[in-house]
Amino acid sequence: MPAYWLEATVVILGLILLLIEAFGKSVSRELVRRVSIGGLAFTLVPLYFAVTPPADNAELARFYIYDNWAVFFKILAIVATILVLLMAYDYRKVLNQFTEEPGTDHGTGEFYALPVFACAGMMWMASARDLVSIFVSLELVTITFYILVAYMRRQVGSLEAGVKYLILGALSTGFLVYGIAWIYGVTHTTNLAEIGIAISDPDSALAANPSPLFFGLSLMLLSLAFKIGAAPMHLWIPDVYQGAPTPITAFLSVGSKAAGFIVALRILEPFFNSEITKSQTTLIVLIMAGLTLLVGNLAALGQTNFKRLLAYSSIAHAGFLLLAIAAWHPGDAGSLSTHQVVSLYLATYLVITLGAFFVLVVVRNADDSDEISAFDGLGRRNPSLAVCATILLSALAGLPLTAGFIGKFFAFQLAISSASANKVLWLGIGIGFIGVAASFYYYLKVVRAIYWREPAHEKELPVPRISRFVILSLTALTILLGFWPNPILWLIGG
Repeated sequence: MPAYWLEATVVILGLILLLIEAFGKSVSRELVRRVSIGGLAFTLVPLYFAVTPPADNAELARFYIYDNWAVFFKILAIVATILVLLMAYDYRKVLNQFTEEPGTDHGTGEFYALPVFACAGMMWMASARDLVSIFVSLELVTITFYILVAYMRRQVGSLEAGVKYLILGALSTGFLVYGIAWIYGVTHTTNLAEIGIAISDPDSALAANPSPLFFGLSLMLLSLAFKIGAAPMHLWIPDVYQGAPTPITAFLSVGSKAAGFIVALRILEPFFNSEITKSQTTLIVLIMAGLTLLVGNLAALGQTNFKRLLAYSSIAHAGFLLLAIAAWHPGDAGSLSTHQVVSLYLATYLVITLGAFFVLVVVRNADDSDEISAFDGLGRRNPSLAVCATILLSALAGLPLTAGFIGKFFAFQLAISSASANKVLWLGIGIGFIGVAASFYYYLKVVRAIYWREPAHEKELPVPRISRFVILSLTALTILLGFWPNPILWLIGG
């Protein structure tokens, strides 16, 4: 089966969910949930049997690639979407309070279909090898999030978040289109492989004057900074993360970020592989990494809302990933490549972050609050949930023997090994270590609330069956990957 049928299958699944919503006499959220999750899980099967588009279809081959990285990021997109849909099931009663028909199942198909469409866009982004296909797939993802962020129509915070996301998203789209047009103007192509050839010619006009090329690249990076939550396009993240429904916040934090980084890797690869553009590209990405690390970690220190804390921590993690990209390395027998390090970091980040959001959903359902104060005394109210939350937060901080440490370790290892050839990387490494130290403070601030603060009441905090299973599984996986990251390394070829 040609690989592009995978995206088509996911789109068809989304349409089926909308049809169930539109024509079902009595829409059951259970039916919709099972169809959406079961359909996505089924897509994982043909993923390993799909093949790249046939060679005789030259036009499609210009836009679509199916390599190991595409497979890996498609898996991440599907798994993230499945977990978000599971989270949405336990979060449904909160959604019902702020939709048009509280207490009913109406709108369930719509809420489950939109993440499925976003998943299709992320999967296409993983295989995009042309600036045009990158633009189309990015906009498919972004447009679905416009709706999802503002889904709680009776809540002011959700509507405000939706407006902010729309305005800044439109601005980032403008940067992307202008950047693509500029790159096309100087290279006469939108295909990334052909761009790589054009910018590697030492006798070309670009070699003598690469300034227009870097102007176009900077515009595209500004747009991608919006998608991955990096400075200076990070301003939307705290408010949107706080106002959006928690499952959608989690989806933005892991799925959208992962898709944005695979696009960043695709776009930046020809620039890093060219001796003409490598040093300048390194400097641009390093500046973004340093600013992102400082903004994310320092702004998180004073947060009292858990969703805003995770928002700023998401910015910080984008900084660590950008540091790994700035230390570009093709990989060899003795070390991992930049692609492998970024893939490993994103996989571990997905596991840990989604686990933390599942914990937040449980606390939110019980106490109707996203504040860190809602975690006060959690160690008494539900000791097992408190232990899981502690492990997940420690992993986000990068505590050794957790999955979070593995990701940061390889990112720093890559940066340090590359710093011998490019001394400017030491500045990014220093900022990164400051960020790690700061992260221990603001993550463990929540742990302090769990064990050392008095709860508002002693009522036991219940955990729904689905959330309990997922939280325990993700926590166990967080510990396992801290000791044994080999499954992910095998999957990415490392």
